[in-house]
Amino acid sequence: QVQLAESGGGSVQAGGSLRLSCTVSVRTMNTLAMGWFRQAPGKEREFVAAISWSGGRPLYQESVRGRFTISQDNSKNTIFLQMSSLKPDDTGVYHCVAGVSAGGLAAQSGLDYWGKGTLVTVSL
Repeated sequence: QVQLAESGGGSVQAGGSLRLSCTVSVRTMNTLAMGWFRQAPGKEREFVAAISWSGGRPLYQESVRGRFTISQDNSKNTIFLQMSSLKPDDTGVYHCVAGVSAGGLAAQSGLDYWGKGTLVTVSL
């Protein structure tokens, strides 16, 4: 059974950094790509970043491009989201997701698996 386990959330002041991690229990044809979504209180979920295990260009939401970096460690079945220059608007629950392709995740389709989420709070 595929399970996603996130870690690394917390509270930080604006301008600070955090790194999130997500480990997938088993890699299958439905977990060829992984990524991150976030949901702020009272708002809809939104795509943040995605990456394919096979390589290729990572995908980012425009508002985080240049500040966030998604990476992977194939040997540990783990992806990371390095978040820098954090802003209060980045506050939310960050969910790790897995699917067939990074493009599919970015298009919010084929979201086969979701993690429980980890809270990121950015204060002024």
